[in-house]
Amino acid sequence: MKPNFIALLALCLCLPLAGADKKKPGTVLWEFKTGGRVASSPAIGSDGTVYVGSLDAKLYAIDGETGGKLWEFETGDLVDSSPAIGSDGTVYVGSWDKKLYAINGKTGVKLWEFETKGYVMSSPAIGSDGTVYVGSLDKKLYAINGKTGVKLWEFETGAVVLSSPAIGPDGTVYVGSFDKKLYAIKTNSKGLAKRPWPMRGQNPQHNSRAAKK
Repeated sequence: MKPNFIALLALCLCLPLAGADKKKPGTVLWEFKTGGRVASSPAIGSDGTVYVGSLDAKLYAIDGETGGKLWEFETGDLVDSSPAIGSDGTVYVGSWDKKLYAINGKTGVKLWEFETKGYVMSSPAIGSDGTVYVGSLDKKLYAINGKTGVKLWEFETGAVVLSSPAIGPDGTVYVGSFDKKLYAIKTNSKGLAKRPWPMRGQNPQHNSRAAKK
C-alpha cells in the first residue's frame, strides 16, 4: 500500500473515536443536592456561576461546569424566590423570613437586607438604574436602591403579592396581586437592567439566555 493511502485509512478509523466521549442530549452532566426542595428558578452569572434558592433556607452558588459548591448563604427561612443578578454581580433574593437580601456574587457575603412585613416569595427584578423591585405578602410592591438597600417607595395592592414584577422597555413595572388585579406602575427606571440576569427567567421573554463569558 502507498503511504498516503495508509495514512488516510488510519484517519478514517480514528474519526468515530474522536467524538465517542461526547455526551448525548439529555445526559446528566452533574447534580447538586441541597437540604430541601428546590422551588426557586436558577439564575446564571456572566462567569457561568449558577445561583439557586432552596427550602432549606439557603441560597447556593454552584460552578456551572462542575456542579461544585462555591458558597452558600443562609437566610432565616425558606427560599423559593428566584434570584436576580445585577450588573455588578450582586445577587438579590427573597426569603420567607420577610427579607430581601443583596449578596456579593463572588464571595457570598451579605451586602444588605431589607425587611418587609410579609414573606418574600416574589422574585426581584432590576431596573436599568439599579433599582430592585420585589413583592411581598404584606400586599406591597417595593422599590429599593440596589446599592444601599434603602426603600425608594412602596405601592400597596389589595391583597398579597406573590407575583414577580416585570419591567417594560419604558420602565413601567407590571405586577399582579391576589386582589385579582394586574398593576402597571410608573418608575424612574428606563427599562430592565442590561445584564446578566436582572429578573426571573433572565428577560421579559423568559428565554433564560446566559451572557457569554
